[in-house]
Amino acid sequence: MDVEKLNYYLPSELIAQKPAEKRDAGKLLALDKRTGSITDTAFKRIADYLNKGDCLVINNTKVLPAKFFAHRKSGAKIEGLFLQQQQNNWLVLLKNSAKIKQGETLDFLDRNKKPFCPAQAVQKLSAGQWLLTPQSYLIAEDILNNIGFAPLPPYIKRAEPQIEHNTDSPRYQTVYAKYAGAVAAPTAGLHFTQEILNQISEKQIAIAQITLHVGEGTFLPVKTKTLEEHKIHSERFSLDEQNAKIINDTIRSGGKIIAVGTTTVRTLETVADGRKVKPQIGQTDIFITPGYEFKITDSIITNFHLPKSTLLALVGAFAGLDKIMAAYRHAIENNYRFYSYGDCMFIF
Repeated sequence: MDVEKLNYYLPSELIAQKPAEKRDAGKLLALDKRTGSITDTAFKRIADYLNKGDCLVINNTKVLPAKFFAHRKSGAKIEGLFLQQQQNNWLVLLKNSAKIKQGETLDFLDRNKKPFCPAQAVQKLSAGQWLLTPQSYLIAEDILNNIGFAPLPPYIKRAEPQIEHNTDSPRYQTVYAKYAGAVAAPTAGLHFTQEILNQISEKQIAIAQITLHVGEGTFLPVKTKTLEEHKIHSERFSLDEQNAKIINDTIRSGGKIIAVGTTTVRTLETVADGRKVKPQIGQTDIFITPGYEFKITDSIITNFHLPKSTLLALVGAFAGLDKIMAAYRHAIENNYRFYSYGDCMFIF
């Protein structure tokens, strides 16, 4: 499939730079994938679209404050993104790192721009990645809690992350975040408040939880000419027996499975065993593109995605690419806010 079919023009002013004043204050575009009909409503009405006996599946990953800053001994400023712990080392992505030498010591800076602890540059890898060894007795999560900022995607601009930290830190995190490990938020979940979750439970709609630790690859555009040539990123996931039972009981009783976000969809379709799910832990590199037959997912709650992205391919596979692109045109014409801090779609 030609990647240009996933392209569209978005005016820059529609890229949400800040979250809505309240989590549930955003718009909701409801798309009927059978007919293509569109309804403009508000996210706070989401419970109206769900029925007794359905199951809402959420991703309970917790976003690490993975963005950090460091100084070289020369005083040069380095911006980094923590990706994962590898034994005593950190796998990181470093900007402005061309002149860093193997064995060099960097100083991690705290949120007040003061030195926090040194870290040795152990090994240069490909595509701007490095292995660093922090000189600290603290575990990675504790160090990041002292030096880190919300790992906002590059289209959200922050000249001084320190100034926006108190807003971004809680709002680039779902209210049900539980297990730390993501370096990007499962953004469809950012709209939910505890009150909305309570409304859903009161309608006797089950809520099941999966964990998929969103990686930096989620933002990578497709740069190949065709989707088939693109290598999808891999992400860690888990589904335990208790939550698998909730999902399978819903399916058996005829209820619908509503996935909150593309990360949840990827997990559900990875653990599918026919028309049921199988509890497991692992890595998924499932690439859902138009033509894919969904096994578990009946509806999706999702934000608006970047042009030429694997996430746009996924929702195009679910609703039909022509209907998705028509819905995106409608959203642009009606001034919906796009991307991580933007408005939301319900595809049913």
